[in-house]
Amino acid sequence: MFPTTPISRITTSSYRQPASLFSPAVRNAASPLDLVKLRPLMELSSGRVETTIALIDGPIASNHKDLSNTNIREIPGTLAGTCARADSVACMHGTFVAGILCATRGSAAPAICPKCTLLVRPIFAEGTSANGHMPSATPQELATALSDCIEGGAHVINLSAALAQPSSKGERKLEEVLDYAARRGVIVVVAAGNQGRVGSTALTRHPWVIPVIACDLRGRPLGYSNLGNSIGRRGLSAPGDGVTSLGVNGKAPTFGGTSAAAPFVTGTITLLLSVFPKATAAAVKSAVTRAGFQRSPTVVPPLLDAWAAYQDLIKRAG
Repeated sequence: MFPTTPISRITTSSYRQPASLFSPAVRNAASPLDLVKLRPLMELSSGRVETTIALIDGPIASNHKDLSNTNIREIPGTLAGTCARADSVACMHGTFVAGILCATRGSAAPAICPKCTLLVRPIFAEGTSANGHMPSATPQELATALSDCIEGGAHVINLSAALAQPSSKGERKLEEVLDYAARRGVIVVVAAGNQGRVGSTALTRHPWVIPVIACDLRGRPLGYSNLGNSIGRRGLSAPGDGVTSLGVNGKAPTFGGTSAAAPFVTGTITLLLSVFPKATAAAVKSAVTRAGFQRSPTVVPPLLDAWAAYQDLIKRAG
């Protein structure tokens, strides 16, 4: 398991151990894609190059064979978008999330939308090894990255990171840039974090953001996922246990956590935007979060249902 650093910074949402280390029942559960009914939507589309995902994370191993056919563009920032050290936590984290989204179909990764355009905007610097400290960035650096992605043409932003004990100044800056994302129609998907807390942050409580918790392969929320009223009202649950994706040095690791859960929601939104290019961001966001359904007053959000979101947009289009 990768640790998180509980300081006033943005940290990567830690991975968790493979599902095989948990109960035998989990090992016999549905696959992550089946759990959230993504397969039929993936049969309809692999994404469109015109549909863009911004990945705010670590750099990625862009020379990985299973990313070779992906349209990858780097958004200029202070950090390079391509890994310099394959053994760094930042590189492994970024590559793992990128694989869930955009790996070649048929690879070990879920590869939800490989034909979309991936905009890489790292905020996590590479350490010396996976045994080093968890990479982090300040809330101000995150706000700048979000603004860069919006200006760079992103339709959806995936943030597999958690906000730990932010400053009031940093929170105000984040709220302002998230307001800007809403005005521009850029959907922001955020990992809720893995500290097992109940509450909210400037990220998870913003009304335009979709916060994502992790569940096991039977749809049960995992105990270490952060929960809260705003997460329960506007968020989603997605697979965060036993997820296999791209690694480095020829490996295909299996990890979990809200970092792994968030890109299932991001990938679903990207496919829907590809299938329904004339749909507004608000309509797609509403369909995915099932905003038309009455939610129970709970801190636990409902499970992502990609096919139900597609059916909802079909009705709207008709």
